[in-house]
Formats: sequence, structure tokens, C-alpha cells
Amino acid sequence: MSTHSDHDSSTQDPERQPRLVEREPEATAVVHGVVSPAEVRAFFDEAFGALGRVLREQRIPPRSAAFGLHHGAPGEKWDLEVGFVTGSEVRAEAGVVPGELPGGRVARLTHHGGFEGLGESWERLGSWIREQGLRGGEDRWEVYVTQPTPDMDPRDLRTELNWPIAD
Repeated sequence: MSTHSDHDSSTQDPERQPRLVEREPEATAVVHGVVSPAEVRAFFDEAFGALGRVLREQRIPPRSAAFGLHHGAPGEKWDLEVGFVTGSEVRAEAGVVPGELPGGRVARLTHHGGFEGLGESWERLGSWIREQGLRGGEDRWEVYVTQPTPDMDPRDLRTELNWPIAD
């Protein structure tokens, strides 16, 4: 049982500290794309539109907040899957295909704040992994715990960073 409060702004808040978790693989519905950083926002918007339509039509409720799964190291182009955990396999339609979030040991950190600070939080998580004598895998994903709205304070955003540990 967790003893932290979601409203605790202390830097000692356990969710703000990197940690290792063990997780089971999870079935997902995703849209895959290879995009430049400048195209990411439009890609996410289009992907979430398609995901919403297909999941509604197939009567498959999302079982998670939205996520973005990054394949390989970021470069000029990002190899991304955007989607939701579904618990059951989606039929491929309108660019939406079945996928999977990996199981096993995962280093996790919750980023508090706007998206512009995500790079620094990923670097912090990567440093922590190396300090533990571990090696991060090629893929990693973000779970967008807090859905952004135009009028919200960016400091209220929460993004869970997940980096599988290579064995």
C-alpha cells in the first residue's frame, strides 16, 4: 500500500523518485508512425482521433491513460506508437493496430510539470539506471496520467516515464 498523497509537492514524494517495478505485458491498440519532432503534436492528435473512433466502433474500452511508446533512441525522426492499454486485441482498422507494452523489470519515474521538461526527467531516469549498474533497453514509453486541457496549469501535469531494463 502506498503512503504518499497525490497532492504532496515534496521532493521526497515516492512517485518523484526513480524506482524499479515488475510488470506484466499488456495488450494495446496503437497507431504507429515515424515523425520528426515538429510533426509529433499533429501525429498525436490524428492518432488519438483514429483510436477513439476505432475503439468506440469495436466496443473496446481503454484500460489506461494514453501513452507514447518510443522505439530506439530519438534522432531526426522518432519511431512512435501512440495508444491505450486495451486488455483485448483490437482488429486492425484505419491505421489502428494491435500492440503490446512489454513486461519485465521497468525503471519508472513520474514527471511533474509541462512537456518541455520531459527531456530532463528522461535524462534523470537514465542516470539513475546507470547508477544502479543496470542498462536501459532500446524502447521506452510515457503514460500521460493527466489529460492536458487548454486552461490547466502545466505544473499540474503528470507523466509516468517507463524504461525497460535490458537483461
